Amino acid sequence: MWLYLAALVGLYYLLRWYRERQVVSNLRDKYVFITGCDSGFGNQLARQLDLRGLRVLATCLTEKGAEQLRDRTSDRLETVILDVTKTESIAAATQWVKERVGDRGLWGLVNNAGVVHSPAYSEWLNMETYVNVLKVNLLGVIEVTLSMLPLVRKAQGRIVNVSSILGRIAFFGGVYCSSKYGVEAFSDVLRRELQHFGVKISMVEPGFFSTGMTNVQESLEKLKQTWEEVPTHIKESYGQKLFDAYYNQIKQGLLGASTNLNLVTDCMEHALTSVHPRTRYSSGWDAQFFFIPLSYLPTSLADYILTRSWPKPAQVV
Repeated sequence: MWLYLAALVGLYYLLRWYRERQVVSNLRDKYVFITGCDSGFGNQLARQLDLRGLRVLATCLTEKGAEQLRDRTSDRLETVILDVTKTESIAAATQWVKERVGDRGLWGLVNNAGVVHSPAYSEWLNMETYVNVLKVNLLGVIEVTLSMLPLVRKAQGRIVNVSSILGRIAFFGGVYCSSKYGVEAFSDVLRRELQHFGVKISMVEPGFFSTGMTNVQESLEKLKQTWEEVPTHIKESYGQKLFDAYYNQIKQGLLGASTNLNLVTDCMEHALTSVHPRTRYSSGWDAQFFFIPLSYLPTSLADYILTRSWPKPAQVV
């Protein structure tokens, strides 16, 4: 019996491998619009797709980032400045894309732009921080997608939304997790709504990677600053001892982040170029072999595994 089961599992993965290796034709004629290309995954993906011959339309938040990207790519790649929190900036970028793609439409939209802010406890953050993160990570994704959707629909193309493993199982950084859970929900609904238009939507869920967003020094400085701004009565509840222990845990986590960004960008490329892209891509060994399996466990067991080493607050019941 077990031999037959193993054979069926092996056959399933063989068939999936065969389907997924089929590549879309005429890639050199297809345009892909990528947000957040100043650094990190977006920058890496823009260069990767440019090398493959696709027509990359890359957005950056700064002119410096755009110039540095153009210096490292071919003349095919074009850049535009985009702030995903501003409607007028999104509208201008959409018009810019229309002028380039013409009647063929936009083959690929990659919503990659995102921010982390501070990996602090939820109660330590003010509402301004919540709003700012949600504006970029969730509302920005939604507005850019809706603005570009007619162009993607015309090409019967692809939408790739960068979520996070923290959009599958949330255990720290409450505002960041909330934004990524929102991206997951938006992507799921949109995929079902657009299935008859020939538009395919994929989510990429990276584990912990070393990018500009997770710069060790900047992240730790933001965490310290957040703690310093926490009201006194909240500080007294948690205690300095908890903060110090939590600070060290975050530091170790950041230092252990993977530097191989290709584990993520290869998933993005596959979602854009495969005839049969996946709905979800879990990128990184930590995501595939720890967090995804953990997400299927009973909640109480997952809670215990994730929090058993957390420091205890000063004022406990």
